[in-house]
Amino acid sequence: MIKFKQQSTPKHRSIIWRWITNNLLVVILIIIVIELSFVYGIQSFYYTSARQNLTGELTSVVNLLSRYAQDSETNLSSEMRSTFESFDAKEHMELMAVNAKGRVVLTSSGFSPASDTAIPDYDSVAAGGDGYWVGRAGNGEKIMAVCMDISSFSTEYSAVRVVCSLREVDASVRSLVLITVLLCVVILLLLIFTGIFFVGSIIRPIAQVSSTAGNFAKGDFTYRIRYSGNDEIGDLCTAINHMADELSHAEDMKNEFISSVSHELRTPLTAIKGWAETIYTENDPETIHKGMTVIMGETERLSQMVEELLDFSRMQSGHFTLQKDTMDVLAELGDAVLIYMDKAARDKIRISYDEPEMLPFLYGDKNRIRQVFINIIDNAIKYSDPGGQVDIVASEENGRIVVRVSDHGCGIKASDLPKVKTKFYKPNHTRRGSGIGLAVADEIIAAHDGTLTIESEEGVGTTVTITLPPGKKPDGSQTITMQAVRP
Repeated sequence: MIKFKQQSTPKHRSIIWRWITNNLLVVILIIIVIELSFVYGIQSFYYTSARQNLTGELTSVVNLLSRYAQDSETNLSSEMRSTFESFDAKEHMELMAVNAKGRVVLTSSGFSPASDTAIPDYDSVAAGGDGYWVGRAGNGEKIMAVCMDISSFSTEYSAVRVVCSLREVDASVRSLVLITVLLCVVILLLLIFTGIFFVGSIIRPIAQVSSTAGNFAKGDFTYRIRYSGNDEIGDLCTAINHMADELSHAEDMKNEFISSVSHELRTPLTAIKGWAETIYTENDPETIHKGMTVIMGETERLSQMVEELLDFSRMQSGHFTLQKDTMDVLAELGDAVLIYMDKAARDKIRISYDEPEMLPFLYGDKNRIRQVFINIIDNAIKYSDPGGQVDIVASEENGRIVVRVSDHGCGIKASDLPKVKTKFYKPNHTRRGSGIGLAVADEIIAAHDGTLTIESEEGVGTTVTITLPPGKKPDGSQTITMQAVRP
């Protein structure tokens, strides 16, 4: 039964912490920098606007006083007092006149600051500066002051200045800053929420993969990962589930192979032991001859089976080598047919061999090619019923060497046909064999740049077609090491 791993919360959230330290902190730093830049920009904008407003009002006053000074019939001092008293913007700002000693002697409100009060904007004007100052008054209130020199047309007063409170300006700035801070917090919380959700969506399936892999390591291939996402992680989970299916299938085939090989080994060993005991106790020549015949036949079966297992082991370890040279395919095919003539006759199976006069030479390992022919012919006889026939045809087609071995036996199911060249696979468990002969044969043919194809219909028979390219021996040694059997 297949078990699906449910999504579980991992114990260690290292990816989340890496995301927090590598990404989230950077984003927070960027947001803080943007927020500070915005605060600075907003405050600069409001303060610049306030300064322009003060400068505009003060410029109007200075221009008016300059016109009064140019009129000889006008008393400048009297007009200044009248102008200060009727100053239109005195509810928002205060207009002041400073004498030559640097003291405020006239204001629009009628209240003059203490004589020791510092006037930085006036000091700036006196030093040739811009006459602008932002600071705190004696009562702690934040103010802005702009001062202009009028000593060019007045002997009693050296400058006029205008002062306003920044309470409302700062309040507006704080409101905007608060709104932007709240917006940044909302964005940050949304980022954290979506980020944790996103990282969690990666961690959960990874945790499942890790847990499932642990079960695979223990030999339990029944677990599957349940993930519905259509993304790279989904592809990974699908691949792992597919791997589990293949591993489970391979495990089943391996167990079946062990059981089959055990049975295949036990049967001839039992026959050998039984006839050996019979021969030991009997002195009848006919019985001894019959027993020795059985023992030799079963020993040959054991030898062939062990050889297949050794070849398979060499392929798995990468130590299976080919000693290639120019060879005659017909000679090796003829030897293989001759080997099985007597066996086929004993099983009441007829072998029909259509041998051409000549075939191109093949560059290959003659022992391994003969091994392939023997394996294919043995299978054809094995899966044929008494009274059946095995047809063997060799020919040259399109410049390639083609050998076909056909039987009229039980055939192979359509569902089993794609798997017959898979290691350990046996389509028919009622017939003897280890299930790796075709896998070894397919590897040998592939190492000779050829193909081995199987066509079969259940109840009709099977045809195995071997196609090999002709060739001559190239210069130099040609010892080739084959890799493991392909799945």
